[in-house]
Amino acid sequence: MSFASPRVLWLLLVFPPALLVFFWWSWRVRQRLMAQFIQARLLPGLISGVSVTRQKIRAALLVAAVTCLILALARPQWGYMQEEVELRGLDIVVAVDTSKSMLATDITPNRLARAKLAALDLMNQAKSDRLGLVAFAGSAFLECPLTIDDGAYRQSVEALDVNTISEGGTDIADAIDEAAKAYKEGDNFKVLVLFTDGEDNQDEKAAIDAAQRAAKEGMHIFTVGIGTGAGDLLQIRDASGNLEYIRDEQGNVVKSHLNEALLRQIAADAGGSYYSLSGANTMDALYQRSLAPLPKSQSKEQWIKRPYERYHWPLVFGIILLLAEIFFPERRPPVRRGSIKTSSIQHPASNIQPPAIAALLCLLLLPAVAHGSPSTAMRDYSTGNFTNSQKEFERLAESDKNGDYRFIFNAGDAAYRATNYDEALKCFTSALNSPDVKLQQEAYYNIGNVQYRQGEQAKDLDGVQQMWEQSIKSFQNAVTLDKQDADASNNLQFVKASVEMIKQLREAALRAKQEADSSVRQRNYHRALEIMEQAVQKNLAAKQFQDYVKRLKNIDEIVTPNISPPGPVSH
Repeated sequence: MSFASPRVLWLLLVFPPALLVFFWWSWRVRQRLMAQFIQARLLPGLISGVSVTRQKIRAALLVAAVTCLILALARPQWGYMQEEVELRGLDIVVAVDTSKSMLATDITPNRLARAKLAALDLMNQAKSDRLGLVAFAGSAFLECPLTIDDGAYRQSVEALDVNTISEGGTDIADAIDEAAKAYKEGDNFKVLVLFTDGEDNQDEKAAIDAAQRAAKEGMHIFTVGIGTGAGDLLQIRDASGNLEYIRDEQGNVVKSHLNEALLRQIAADAGGSYYSLSGANTMDALYQRSLAPLPKSQSKEQWIKRPYERYHWPLVFGIILLLAEIFFPERRPPVRRGSIKTSSIQHPASNIQPPAIAALLCLLLLPAVAHGSPSTAMRDYSTGNFTNSQKEFERLAESDKNGDYRFIFNAGDAAYRATNYDEALKCFTSALNSPDVKLQQEAYYNIGNVQYRQGEQAKDLDGVQQMWEQSIKSFQNAVTLDKQDADASNNLQFVKASVEMIKQLREAALRAKQEADSSVRQRNYHRALEIMEQAVQKNLAAKQFQDYVKRLKNIDEIVTPNISPPGPVSH
């Protein structure tokens, strides 16, 4: 496996470790802030359900996702396909001087190294051109035939050194002739780029003649001079790795100079231009000014190897890991309780203190509450604006991605204060899905309160009794979850006594009805009417017999008519 952009892999040493350090730091800061703003006795109840293991898993998923995305940017490649390519471009043969004079260090790091870098820069400019490579010293050899395979050309250039051609000296004429042999298609536009210092040339006249001969065959030669006019002493490393000077046959140290005059003459005779590699952006200038304007030819490459791009695999894995991190909550999934009953009385007594709620929400819920403000909701609650507080808590609950049921619980509390009992019951019932047992107990307690208030607003005694019996069940559930809750126990006994009073009223009303029925059977309708009117006035449960009282009254008026008293007798 290889990478098209291997330098991107250095990011693996930066981003994943940086994320791990950030997560560790943020966890430490979060713990310190919670200890600072939340009382120790409240903290376990407020963060119950938050799983440290799940937090670590989410962090690991995010780090793994970033790692996969960096691998995708590096563009992994494995496997090859054969591809036939047709392109319009130039046929450019690059000839590089590999004689020992190219070891001179008058340009850093040395002449040969700079020539190789320049040859690769030219490759980056010639996107649609075919490139070939000729190495020459005392003789010349075609290292890479014309091709559009950048990999093959790069490999050939990087392999060049002063030992590539064993024969010493510099034979530019042979290099030009060898380059001419690389052009097999006679109708293509031929370009030769010659990298050399022109030093130690065996026969300058032969080089000029070869350039003129190549020009007649349609070749354009562009020469690139490497080195300086002042030159430099030549050094080479011996078998032990020590530097020693190169000497001639007389034992004198050899000093190499750039022969610009010869290179300018060759370029002029072959319809090209001369460039000095000592300047900046030499290859850009060479290609844009001299090569790009030349006419392109249609070239056909039989087959080339194209690596298969495999970046989509780490990209897909990265996206999957990101989605998993988003939808994997920090809290354990809520455990649903069966047969949720409800009922209540008195004011809801939430043991969650408002300042603790606000502090916890700010610290734990992160971006999930970006559209809601816990402080705003608490401020509305404390100032008595319960309707707005309810709406704000409901919005926070909808935005929350972590499943924190405190938001919906607080919304129910605000709705209760606003006497919106239906909404309060709905919110408290939703809070029963919380995995926090303490929050479940408080939800049952407040459901009991809501149901008691709803019973007070019922239109008839049946509705009152029904809601209060549900309230009893809710308080029983609250007491079962927390037997130490004295408020829940007191409210449970209070509602039971209220229901028992209703039952007693019903029994008294029923006895009055039975007594009235007995008087009716004795045809003492007036007595029956007196019994029922007295019961209706004193017993709410007897109001269900009002129609019966009206009928008795009608019968009594018929059976016992009013007798007017005697008046004075007039004469």
